[in-house]
Amino acid sequence: MSAKHAVKSSILVAALGFMAQSLSACVSTPPPAPEQMSRTQVETAPADLQLLCANAVAKSSGVDSSKILPISSSKIDSKTYQVELDAGGKKTSCLVDTDGAVKSVEPI
Repeated sequence: MSAKHAVKSSILVAALGFMAQSLSACVSTPPPAPEQMSRTQVETAPADLQLLCANAVAKSSGVDSSKILPISSSKIDSKTYQVELDAGGKKTSCLVDTDGAVKSVEPI
């Protein structure tokens, strides 16, 4: 075996070792259990129900509907969502059911 061949072989072995080490760092770990996550899944209100709340807030507050923006929403129970809105700088809460009936509109 010539010196040149020995150098090529050692470079090849080193490169393969480096690749194997790099690939072993890519092993994925399973995700943490939901209760161990920093965020939990929250079901938000569908866009059409958020829009119904925005229209209800516009009617009750007299604020132009283009200035009313949903801030957040969450499912309260199997048929009810709570939508929080910003009505021209005033925070408002709206309860709406899955049938599209607005149950309440109240300032926060």
